[in-house]
Amino acid sequence: MSPEATLLLAMAAPLVGAIGIFVTGYEPNLRESVTMVTALITFALVATLFPVVASGAAPSVTLLEMFPGLSITFTLEPLGMIFAGIASFLWIITSIYSLGYMRGHHEQNQTRFYFFFAVAISAAIAIAFSGNMLTLFIFYEVLTISTYPLVTHAGTEAAKKGGRIYLGILITTSISFLLLGMIWTYVEVGTLDFKKGGLFTNGAGAGMLGILFGLYIYGIGKAALMPFHRWLPAAMVAPTPVSALLHAVAVVKAGVFSVLKVTLYIFGLETLRDSGVSDWLAYVAGATVIIASLVAMTKDNLKARLAYSTISQLSYVVLGGMVATSLGMMGGAMHIVMHAFGKITLFFCAGAIMVASHRTEVSQLKGLGRTMPVTFICFTIGTLSIIGLPPLGGLWSKWYLALGAADAGHLILVGVLMLSSLLNIAYLLVIPVRAFFSEPDPDVEAQFNDHHDDHHGDEHHDHAPATGAGAPVICPAHGIHEAPLPCLIAISITAAGSIALFFFAGPIFEFLKPIVTP
Repeated sequence: MSPEATLLLAMAAPLVGAIGIFVTGYEPNLRESVTMVTALITFALVATLFPVVASGAAPSVTLLEMFPGLSITFTLEPLGMIFAGIASFLWIITSIYSLGYMRGHHEQNQTRFYFFFAVAISAAIAIAFSGNMLTLFIFYEVLTISTYPLVTHAGTEAAKKGGRIYLGILITTSISFLLLGMIWTYVEVGTLDFKKGGLFTNGAGAGMLGILFGLYIYGIGKAALMPFHRWLPAAMVAPTPVSALLHAVAVVKAGVFSVLKVTLYIFGLETLRDSGVSDWLAYVAGATVIIASLVAMTKDNLKARLAYSTISQLSYVVLGGMVATSLGMMGGAMHIVMHAFGKITLFFCAGAIMVASHRTEVSQLKGLGRTMPVTFICFTIGTLSIIGLPPLGGLWSKWYLALGAADAGHLILVGVLMLSSLLNIAYLLVIPVRAFFSEPDPDVEAQFNDHHDDHHGDEHHDHAPATGAGAPVICPAHGIHEAPLPCLIAISITAAGSIALFFFAGPIFEFLKPIVTP
């Protein structure tokens, strides 16, 4: 099979799977089997393309050309391959996790959940393979729309409000800023094709470039750069597997991936560096890193704390692009990978804690590490990767980001990265420390023991004892009460991935190197 055909099949497979999920929705085991098989096939198709790109080839397919320089085109290149690989692999792991979470938490509308999840993965892979800005924009919007039903999954007023904020901010920024920037670009240079070194190499004025670049960066609302970040905390009303999709698998990664693509292939590092038009955005990203970290420290709700942590971490990637150096760009690209594994581990753990203990607040977690040791060991691993300590993958991306900022002469931003790591310790590492080394709060324990007793005698379907894949892992002799086994398997895989990335960062660096070499 040719690389071009494989490329198209990798994007089509999740859509075919979505149809299968819809048709088999009447039988949960069959529906989830279709989900897993589709996820495995999709990843296998994407994986076969890595050697092609590693060899230096860049296969391309044009489906439709509307006007000269405006077409629906897909092209393989290293940065897109990394994003597609993350999305397709983590879809497998998230599907395993969802099997335990959705059943263990007795979620309604599960067929709808799996259907739109598959559509979102297809859109994410299409974004990864986009050969120009028009193609990226179309599937960027498809991703936004397909994830809206997932954000509003619960159907509550809070979920609907969160969905309105989510859709409102992302659609408004993309139409008002990003589309305007694309039209301006087409008028100026006659194309929206991604080109190594950028499109603006004919001495365009710094003033025009500055305004245009700002339209692009703020038009990509999924990057959650302040002040267009509120959609991300608002979306935390969604089930935990959706939070994982938003924060690690597709949505925010599509945002920061798009920022790097625009930086590299629409404007070009040399143009940005020589004109200095990205400097102010580098400091906006630095401010977002610190402010979001400080806000995270004030949040007692665990998912809200992790949401603001994600806002901070996304701006690491934006910062890497904005300093406009090769090392900064490499650090930003690598952080997409490292953050994906570290943050999805933390969200998986948050969901496991809720399913197994019904606790959602950080203040309720004292002593819980003894009851849920696997969950909190993995939470510790994810936390250490986010902080950037060895032997976790997050160390390397932060290292290259700091080198890139220093290479550009932005020593203040080097300080921002160091301060951020200290703040990560303050609002993340404190959670497993309290879980393992603090005594349980008697009032909290009594509250949740009463909650468990009430549900034990409740015959309502929502509180019926979970069975099969949704059954909790319990060992009374050791006082262990963990989330369902599929949840623990998924958490353990992503935590192990965070460790493995420390040792395999070199191959990732080498694979990505062509994006910054002439």
